[in-house]
Amino acid sequence: MKTTIILNFFINSFKEGGALFMSLILICLILSLTFTIRGIVIKDKDARQSKKMLSLSIDAGLLGLTIGFLGSIMGLVQMFDVLQSMGETDPGIFAAGLKVSLLTATFGLLTFVVSRLGILILRWMSNES
Repeated sequence: MKTTIILNFFINSFKEGGALFMSLILICLILSLTFTIRGIVIKDKDARQSKKMLSLSIDAGLLGLTIGFLGSIMGLVQMFDVLQSMGETDPGIFAAGLKVSLLTATFGLLTFVVSRLGILILRWMSNES
């Protein structure tokens, strides 16, 4: 029951944040996780390739963060354009626009944090050897 509620929350937030930016951030998250896992798997076989995976994971995490903030800024600009054309606005409309514009930044930050955690694990495992 709780899992369904949480899953629905994430799906609705993903849709609200805008398919383009949220999809790009999701791709960055998947790439970062893939590079991190690949780096962990091959760390004993090929240290040079493992460091390359670490670098790619860093880049994917930073790209997700950057795309998130770009989407947020673009959402704010669109929101202000709509508010300007409406003239008098209700604070509820303003709050809803702010919420939607911050969804991409939040997902970008989540991607960055997950990426950094994977990088820390990979570096820790590399120093263990």
